[in-house]
Amino acid sequence: MENRHEPFDQMTFHTTPNYLTLLRVLFVPAVIASLYQGTPLWDFIGAVFFGLAGITDYFDGYLARKHGIETVYGKLLDPLADKFLVICSFIMLQYLGRMSPIVVMLLVCRELTITGLRALASAEGVIVAASQGGKWKTATQMSAIPCLMLDHALGFPFLAVGTWLTYLSLGLSLWSAKDYIVEFFRGLKRATELRKQKRLESRAAKLRKKEAKRSRNPS
Repeated sequence: MENRHEPFDQMTFHTTPNYLTLLRVLFVPAVIASLYQGTPLWDFIGAVFFGLAGITDYFDGYLARKHGIETVYGKLLDPLADKFLVICSFIMLQYLGRMSPIVVMLLVCRELTITGLRALASAEGVIVAASQGGKWKTATQMSAIPCLMLDHALGFPFLAVGTWLTYLSLGLSLWSAKDYIVEFFRGLKRATELRKQKRLESRAAKLRKKEAKRSRNPS
């Protein structure tokens, strides 16, 4: 494991969490290829691949925080890997007729909206933290997807459970999107007011400096 006592370069790629994130990206084509076979056995294999990818999602963040080895690459790749995995799985499940195309479109549009919102927030110096609703949305999606993949394996109605969880995740997705949007505009307002205050303080400091200079050098 990486040595925490040495200065850490956030621009390095060679860390265990980054390798786990890259592994999650590599699981995406494995999941797609498995589901594309269209057989119960390969559906099961696809669900296993998805589950393993979900495990890497937990451990890469845990290890990065625990050992203080968060990198620029990890901050970029981690959310992208999650979206690649979830969105590609949704599309394949819709292709197999296990998800409504309307639900898939709504979920994908929500993800694109929040991604764009966070990018804009970052450019404006605003931090939009993950909401509790967003965390529950992720949990329900990560549970729904393998259930939809398993379909009716082992005689259990995984498809019905997965469908119910999918609609629950859709409701949570739309609700948490509202939270993100409200938090973004609140943060943007605070950042704008802070910049305005700094400009006023800078102008006041310049005026005080001019006044002090005049008092030292009266005409």
